[in-house]
Amino acid sequence: MPSLAAHINALPANQIREITEAAWARPDSLVLSIGEPGFEVPMHIRQAGIDCLLRDETNYTPNGGLPALREAFAARLLADQGVRVEPSRIFVTAGAQQGLHLALSLLLSPGDEVLIPNPGYPTFGMTSRLLGAAPVGYPLHAEHGFQPQVADVEAQITSRTKVLVLNSPSNPLGAVLSAELTEALVELARKHDLWLVSDECYEAFTFDLPHISPVRFDTDGRVLVSWTASKTYGLTGIRVGALLTPPEMAGTVASTVESTFSCVSTPAQYAALAALTGPQDYVDAAREHYRANRDAAEAALRSRGIRFLEAQGAFYLWADVSHVSGGDVRKWVHGFLASDGVALAPGTAFGSQGEGWVRIALCGDTAELLEGISRIPQP
Repeated sequence: MPSLAAHINALPANQIREITEAAWARPDSLVLSIGEPGFEVPMHIRQAGIDCLLRDETNYTPNGGLPALREAFAARLLADQGVRVEPSRIFVTAGAQQGLHLALSLLLSPGDEVLIPNPGYPTFGMTSRLLGAAPVGYPLHAEHGFQPQVADVEAQITSRTKVLVLNSPSNPLGAVLSAELTEALVELARKHDLWLVSDECYEAFTFDLPHISPVRFDTDGRVLVSWTASKTYGLTGIRVGALLTPPEMAGTVASTVESTFSCVSTPAQYAALAALTGPQDYVDAAREHYRANRDAAEAALRSRGIRFLEAQGAFYLWADVSHVSGGDVRKWVHGFLASDGVALAPGTAFGSQGEGWVRIALCGDTAELLEGISRIPQP
C-alpha cells in the first residue's frame, strides 16, 4: 500500500477531543473540557433553514456565499468596529475553521513559517502543518497575564516568516487584547511585511473591555479576519462562518473556494442570515450567562486557593493545577476524570506554555460547573 503524506502522519493528537471522548464514554461525567453552547437555538433561525428546504432552494450559491449574508457580515463589522468594507471581500465558509484553512491556504507556501500563540487554539498549528508550513509559537507568559509581548513575537520572526496569527478573545485563555496592543501588533506585521490572520470566533463575548479587531488598524490590506456564527448563536453544527479578505483578492479567493468546497450549504446560509439580521436576544442572554458563570467559577477557585487567569472574554477559564499535575497535565486530567469524574482540557492541548494549566468551559450548567470545580484538589 502507498503511504500517507508525511505531513499527515506528523499531525499531533487533539488532546481536547481525547479527554472529551473519554468523558463521553462515562455517562456520569461532568464535561467541562469542550466549548459547546447549551441554549436552544431561536426558532426564527431554525425556521429560515427549514423554509429554504421547503421552497427547494437547494442549488449552488455563488462561491462567496449569498449576497445578503455577505452584506450582513459587512454590516455587523461596520456596527461593531466602525470599519466599512465591500461585501465582495467577505467569503462565507463552513465555520471559522474552514475560514482559517482558507486564509492560510491563500498565504502560505511549503516551508513558510507562521507565528501562532502559545498557548493557542490547536488547529492553528495543525492547519499550518497540513499546508506544509511550519508553525512557530510565540510565548504567552503568566507574569504578563498571558498577553503577547511585542518583543517576544518579534524575536520569533525569521526570513521564512510569512503570517502572524492573533486570537482575541482567546481560546483557551479568555484573554482580550487591548486596542493599544492590537495596534502595536498590526504595526509589527507591517514592519516585517507579514500577513496578519485574526481569529475572532468569540467577538460577541467580552466582559471587561471591548473587542477590538486588527482590521481597524489595517491601512494597507494585510489583515484577514475569520468569523463564525457557531459560538455567537450556538450554531456549531450548522457550520457557517466568514472570512474577510484583503482588497483586490476576490478572484483568487473565489478560485480557491471553487477548488475546495464550492460553496456552503444553502439552508445553513439562510439560517445564519436570519441569525445575523434578526433579534439578538440569544446573544445577550448567552453573554450574561457566561459572565455569571465566570464570576461564580472565579469565586469558587479563589475560595479554594487555586490560581487562575481572570477571564475578560470568550467562555473559558484558565486555571493553574501545577500543584497536583506533577509536570504532566495531560496525564493528570485523565487520572482526574477516572478518579473524580470531571473532564478538563489539559493546557498542553494548546501548546507547551500550557503545562500545569487547564481550560475550564464556562458555557454549560452553573451547578455542574461549580461541582466540577469543587472536586479540583486544593493546593
